Amino acid sequence: MAISEPQRAVPLLALDGIGKAFRNGTVALAGVDLAIATGEFLSVLGPSGCGKSTLLRIIAGLTPTTSGRIDWRGDGLAGRIGFVFQEPTLMPWATVWENVYLPLRLAGETRGAAARRIAELLAAVGLGGFERVYPRELSGGMRMRVSIARALVTEPALLLLDEPFAALDEITRFKLNEDLLHLWSERRCTIVFVTHSVFESVFLSNRIVVMRPRPGRIVGEVAVDLPYPREDALRTAPEYSERCREVSRRLAEASR
Repeated sequence: MAISEPQRAVPLLALDGIGKAFRNGTVALAGVDLAIATGEFLSVLGPSGCGKSTLLRIIAGLTPTTSGRIDWRGDGLAGRIGFVFQEPTLMPWATVWENVYLPLRLAGETRGAAARRIAELLAAVGLGGFERVYPRELSGGMRMRVSIARALVTEPALLLLDEPFAALDEITRFKLNEDLLHLWSERRCTIVFVTHSVFESVFLSNRIVVMRPRPGRIVGEVAVDLPYPREDALRTAPEYSERCREVSRRLAEASR
């Protein structure tokens, strides 16, 4: 399925002069300006310690800013956020179905009202038939699929992912990259994806922003104009290698 370009004339949110200093004196972020378009797949790339995860948590409302503001361009959008952490953070005593149901239960939705949506979503992430399985019985990749399903079950306008595939083997990671793009194309939410991987960021994104540490700030931006859908064959294409070289150069400059 072809994916249209993000609606750049319809911004979802804008970060204006975001800064974050912790009590120990560490300045994690300074002067971060960033506009995120509706329907965009944006990757945030940078070396360790540049504030990528802090920025994501600020967007999610989990960490307060020291300075600056976030301007949401629509009523009620600030609460429509899904978050996938580096670790699956599943309830070990609950089944796959119960883990995905959790945010709906907390919102007061009945099991009966949620059943069809959960079934459709588990099928979409490749977990149909695993409803009654416990997290300890799943592989790392399957546990991450549960986390993605749980984040999507509330139908968020914005999905935030903080290096969700970093601990997985390469084959599993590649497959999850492709599955995530398929979910994005079907559900049309906006995605902000934090990663250390140049190759992953180019494969997934419309646009990449590169961050630099001490203090964390955005120092570069690369538009990825490769067409969608993107499949495994793209990874060996010359145009993919060319974009990876460009992003690698930007990342090297940011790491000096």
